[in-house]
Amino acid sequence: MTVSVTIPAALARLFPGAPRRFELEAKTVAEAIAALEARHPGMKGRICDTTPAIRRHINVFVGGEKAGLATPLPPGSEMLVMTAISGG
Repeated sequence: MTVSVTIPAALARLFPGAPRRFELEAKTVAEAIAALEARHPGMKGRICDTTPAIRRHINVFVGGEKAGLATPLPPGSEMLVMTAISGG
């Protein structure tokens, strides 16, 4: 079940050699994050907190919809990790 995962440039820069786009085998968002962690140790800690949950300042989208760790990833789906934007 291959899925595409895109991470923000700011996150990729923290892991030398990490591309912004990955092709991974994963059935859920949590499995995709675990696969990112396996390739680049420490990446999970940048996306998730210790509870575990997706960090407040990170948004994950699957098929254009906001996703959580349990969100399924159908084969061929796209997962986008973005930093949250705030301001006033």
